[in-house]
Order: sequence, then structure tokens, then C-alpha cells
Amino acid sequence: MQIAEHLAHLEQDGARLADAATSLDADVPACPQWTVRQLVTYLGGVHRYAAQIVRDRLDHDPAETEQDLAQPGDADLLEWFRAGHAELLATLRGADPDVQCLTFFAAPSPLEFWARRQAHETAIHRADAESATGSVTPLAPELAADGIDEMITGFAARKRRFRDVDAARTLAIRPDDADPWLLSIGPDGLHHEDAGGSADATVSGSASGIYLWMWNRPSSAQKAGDPDVAALWGQIRVRWA
Repeated sequence: MQIAEHLAHLEQDGARLADAATSLDADVPACPQWTVRQLVTYLGGVHRYAAQIVRDRLDHDPAETEQDLAQPGDADLLEWFRAGHAELLATLRGADPDVQCLTFFAAPSPLEFWARRQAHETAIHRADAESATGSVTPLAPELAADGIDEMITGFAARKRRFRDVDAARTLAIRPDDADPWLLSIGPDGLHHEDAGGSADATVSGSASGIYLWMWNRPSSAQKAGDPDVAALWGQIRVRWA
């Protein structure tokens, strides 16, 4: 996907999240520690954080003393969220394509990293907001497929040890509307391989369903084979640094 496509999804999902936040006291099913109020507050802060890094060309993670942490009361919360969302979009759309700033894993450019990362951060939390009061709108197949790629080649590719894994096992990711993946999970971490061949476990379904499953959200994804192998994905943690 191109930067403009990521930003179009970021714009749409941010607006959908604000529209879905009709009950600030509602619990978020996939994140039991959060209410919708806390979800909106969190993502509004993330949008301002990302905009600051790109706008100010920061090469470091800004300390709390460098950030605008002021948060409004309930009456103004959604307007505050919408303002931060608009600021992020304007910053990314107006940024120099060659801007140099902090990123958390490899990308073709820092601007491409932040456009993609914010599109997916907003998409998954839009789904969270919808789930608190109704049904979740599926992600567009191209965005979901791109998000699967980000999870595998970005977050999951970081060096890590998997608990209780003494030999490599294989997990096939097979969306019915996007390209497949074959993952090898072993003592030295996770690697992706040629998508052909058999696997110890398979996760299949729509790209949107698999995307939600990879984010440890309720989903329509189907699992087959060794359930312990599919469960290893749950050890992946989305960390910003």
C-alpha cells in the first residue's frame, strides 16, 4: 500500500471510531482494563505523539515533559480526539517525503512507517470501539492484508524467545482474500518462509478475521492442526519500542 492509501484508511477509521464512541462508560470487550473513554483518550494521545515525532523530526521517543498531555473532560473528549486526528492527518500529508525521524522497525521511509503504523493503530482501536456497543465493521481486504504483513515483518520479527519451544514449528496463515504466509516459530524467534508446503497448524478465513486474531481480538478466523502451535502467536506483544 502507498502512503496516500494508508492515510485514507486512517482518516476513515478515525472518523468511524469517534462515531462509534456513543457510550464512554461502556467496557471494551477485547481490552477489559479499558472503557471507551479510556480508549478514546489513549488513541487521542497516540495521534498527538506520532504527529509530534514527524512534525518536530524527533530522533528519540519524546519524554513526558515534551508532550502535550492535557486531556479534556467528557463534554469535550470527542472534539479533542477529532482535533488530534485531524492534526495527525495534516502533519503526515504535509510532511517532506524524505523527513527523518524516529521509527520502531524497518520501513522504506520514516513517513511510510508512520502512515502505516497510525493507519493500523487506528483501525484496530476503531474495531475495539465498535465492539463495545455493536458489531465490528470488517476491515477492507487490502488494509487487513497489509496489517498481517506489518505484524509478521514488523512486530513479530523482533528478536524474542518463545516460552516452552524447543524445536521449530510451522504456522500457516491462509487468508481467502489475500496472499498466504508460512511462519516458523522456534527457540530463536519467528521467521517467515515460502508460503507453500504443509504446516503444524493453520489459521484461515478472511484477511480481516485473521488480522483481528493476530491482534488477539475476537474474530471469525478458523484454526486447524495443533492448537498449541497456533496459540504461540499469543506470545507476540505489540510494543512501540
